[in-house]
Amino acid sequence: MTFPLIRLETLSKVYGTGQTAVHALNGINLSIEEGQYCAIMGASGSGKSTAMNLIGCLDRPTTGSYYFDNQDVSRFSDETLAHLRNRKLGFVFQQFHLLPHLTALENVMLPLIYAGDPPEQRKEKAVKALEQMGLGSRLCNQPNQLSGGQQQRVAIARAIVNNPRLLLADEPTGALDSRTVKEVLDIFQQLHDSGITIVMVTHEVEVARHSQRIVWFRDGEIIYSHLTPEEMMEVAVS
Repeated sequence: MTFPLIRLETLSKVYGTGQTAVHALNGINLSIEEGQYCAIMGASGSGKSTAMNLIGCLDRPTTGSYYFDNQDVSRFSDETLAHLRNRKLGFVFQQFHLLPHLTALENVMLPLIYAGDPPEQRKEKAVKALEQMGLGSRLCNQPNQLSGGQQQRVAIARAIVNNPRLLLADEPTGALDSRTVKEVLDIFQQLHDSGITIVMVTHEVEVARHSQRIVWFRDGEIIYSHLTPEEMMEVAVS
């Protein structure tokens, strides 16, 4: 029997208590198969970013369970969660989050240092990831010596250097111009074609159209769980 890579069961997240409590997620159920390219959409405050943080093991649910690769990670210790994030998850954010005093190569090597890889293997893997992003000539450049698109490609290289099962992207094109957006989306498509599962939060319809499946959040609930890009266009204009 095969299981989804991601399975959320009656998952809720509440911030605060009493009358000031904010119910960010209200008992959602969601499954994402390995190898899918899924976009999560919804208005600000709809719960999409909260869902992303829970899927990325950056936060814990208030109630319910989260199964990753058929393991209930919502019950994992902080140490086990950190190991899971480092070995099986990759993260790409809107603002890149590169360390300014490190070179592109050193930024990409960071997850390998945390994973305990030997120094010679770190450099080999990091160089390979950066070359995959078309940045083989930029290894020694610091972030302020790179364009926004190049910085995002360094961030993607850092996210994939450990060969993750799941790549999580939170508004990865939000700080880029239209030409660079296309370049970054082409990279995500190549990564998906290589077998990586991708879950991307975006508010941009044109970005979501590049995915296979769209999950639409509203008021802490999933109102559409399996929209195709074509169906999503109809919802977006309605």
